[in-house]
Amino acid sequence: MSLLIRNVSVLGSTQDLPERADVFVNGDTISAIGNFPQKSADEVIDGQGAYLSPGFIDVDTTSDHYLTLFSGPGQEDFLRQGVTTIVGGHCGASLAPLLYGSLESIRKWGDPEKVNVDWHTVAELFEALKRRPLGVNFATFAGHSTIRRAMLGEDIRDLAKNEIAVFKGVIEKAMTDGAMGLSSGLEYVHSRGASYAELKALLAAVGPNGIYATHLRHAAGAVDGGMEEAVRLHQETGVPALVSHFVPVHRFRKEYLRALELMDALPAEADFHFDVYPFGGTVFALYRLMPEWAQNGNLELMVRNVADEWLGKRITASLPEIDPLQITIEAARNPDLAGRTLAEFMEFAGVEGARAGLLELMRATRLQAVVSWQNVDEGLLEEALLHPRALIGSHAAAGIEVYERETFLQERARRAFTAFLGRMEEKKMLEEGVRRVTAMPAKKFGFKRRGAVAQGYAADLVIFKSGAVRTVVVNGKVALHEGNPTGALAGRPLRREP
Repeated sequence: MSLLIRNVSVLGSTQDLPERADVFVNGDTISAIGNFPQKSADEVIDGQGAYLSPGFIDVDTTSDHYLTLFSGPGQEDFLRQGVTTIVGGHCGASLAPLLYGSLESIRKWGDPEKVNVDWHTVAELFEALKRRPLGVNFATFAGHSTIRRAMLGEDIRDLAKNEIAVFKGVIEKAMTDGAMGLSSGLEYVHSRGASYAELKALLAAVGPNGIYATHLRHAAGAVDGGMEEAVRLHQETGVPALVSHFVPVHRFRKEYLRALELMDALPAEADFHFDVYPFGGTVFALYRLMPEWAQNGNLELMVRNVADEWLGKRITASLPEIDPLQITIEAARNPDLAGRTLAEFMEFAGVEGARAGLLELMRATRLQAVVSWQNVDEGLLEEALLHPRALIGSHAAAGIEVYERETFLQERARRAFTAFLGRMEEKKMLEEGVRRVTAMPAKKFGFKRRGAVAQGYAADLVIFKSGAVRTVVVNGKVALHEGNPTGALAGRPLRREP
């Protein structure tokens, strides 16, 4: 199959081009770029002077956590905003490697019982995804918590020397299979106690050809301390780093600025980045609002803590004071709750006071809920988006069920990239914006022959204008045209290539 895209303004090319150009695709590859008035193809698309760029790369997604890779394989929310490649396995939780075939580490987001897990290794996962094709390309980290929990069960303790050796062997196999590297979620219960020495030892198995992606320790508060740890690990191991969903929260402005300064002090050539999204809220598992002393053990134990009358009172007294209108339930055991504010839930439940409302929500959902909080410092967010080490990641899942009202999580899955590029176009920095979502992440993740409009490169392409995505091509197949998905499932598993 051949495809000819006429009359477009190309962004992200490796060559000088006229103001209007044509792009010829043969199979899954860009074959030629120029002006071809006489050329024909199996399919011809008139770009009508719109922009054409490489497909956007979302470096931080959660479609694997919410299991919508399986329930919504087209990943159409991402396609609608021009994303052709997504990276999962963040926050220490991944679909592989699975030592015993269990997806225990993602229970806070999705229901593992809904998926037939017929893989263990990263290589086997990729083979499973070839049998269940996706609408976008997919790459993944190996999750620190996923492996650690498989080894220790619900025990929260330091790893023994022999366990470190086994852990490193699992990571080395995952890297050989094509994992991007290792991710950690150091604010979650089962990884919070992981020592610096443990992380440093494990990163030796990742090496300089992989990436360490981390949800910082103390991400909501002492973010500068978490960043200091991440920078030190990078400097002492030489492993490239990515700080996941590093967004500025109102209450911790000083700490965030200090964390930016720590990155600014790195040499310009240091392979150290963070990802951020252009919206004013954060999304997290509901249990993370509990005091740390109550976040002990597995989910069942935490549910018992919340249900206990005496402990419930202690937990309530320790919960943060929150405007209930600023908290939205993104996903929950009861789908009818999704899209509702905490204020609406409180009215329904007949509860007064935000702290009491949070405790009741924890009990009603048995802590299996994800919420958003409109708590981002917009001024600092603008600075973060323009930072030279910033990449764009939605930290969202495509295919989340459509509720009565769109949730913040759905907005990020549908608009993160168009919103970002809209901001950049207003600043007359559109080409730089496109570079941030194409060439920069392609280089970071080792996606060879992707991230540019160039002869011989993969035909992952986006046609857009005035903030609206018109056409998306994934590996040479038109996956979205005139804003409507075509049903093509041309995505591929992507392995890291040094």
